[in-house]
Amino acid sequence: MVSLRFALVLVALLATDAVSYPGDFPLFDAHIHYNHDVWDSLPPNEAVQRLREAGILRALVSSSSDEGTQKLYAEAPDLIIPELRPYRKTGETGSWFRDESVIEYLQERLARYRYVAIGEFHVSGANADLPVVRHLVLLAKQHGLLLHAHSDADAVDRLFRHDPDARLVWAHAGYEPPSLVHELLRRHTHLWVDLSSRDDLTANGKLVPEWRALLVEFPDRFMVGTDTHAPHRWNAIGSSARSVRGWLADLPADIAERIAHKNGEEVLTQAFLKGG
Repeated sequence: MVSLRFALVLVALLATDAVSYPGDFPLFDAHIHYNHDVWDSLPPNEAVQRLREAGILRALVSSSSDEGTQKLYAEAPDLIIPELRPYRKTGETGSWFRDESVIEYLQERLARYRYVAIGEFHVSGANADLPVVRHLVLLAKQHGLLLHAHSDADAVDRLFRHDPDARLVWAHAGYEPPSLVHELLRRHTHLWVDLSSRDDLTANGKLVPEWRALLVEFPDRFMVGTDTHAPHRWNAIGSSARSVRGWLADLPADIAERIAHKNGEEVLTQAFLKGG
């Protein structure tokens, strides 16, 4: 039986199309963190206000620790799409994949809360074959969740070898060049790319030709994001949104709209609702 709270959230999500947004397009921000080092200076209501003022339709949120995500979701369940990060505090990006206690932490959170994905987590190269990472991928499969990986191309391939049916959002396109991103998109049909923190997308205010060609060829595989990995990044929510809308204007309107918010809605919001 669907809970009253979830029913209210569902109504709010489905009614969002009627809301007016600043700028050309509402945005689905696929890379937001609300880590413990920002809670005191930026309370949940103010964080939510910043997202709304920037015209963010929905935000995929993971945090160190997960309590940050739960704080934002409680404040704005119509706006926040939660994912579960394997970090209990900042500074675990280079150690979590060797820490077996991470799995117990993930299991405990998965038993208590609803999520759309596990991530954003950092892993590169052969570290993606370590037992903790394999177990994380298994947990995602068992719970019907996506993965959100900050990884190089090698690790992405390894994650898909653990579960060929995995659905994976690739944070920052791994900071890989467009040619390699192209290869992976062709190789993995359930791979989506989050373009947060990619300063190489544009030159002189226009999309770089290699990136523009890639976005046009795979319009249903890209999302945008801010990456609030540190407290000061929350001050960039508005400028990041304006920058994104700037380069989206260099694309055909239908493709721009898909990348701005439709891909996130179809891949993440709908998966979250179905998971309920």
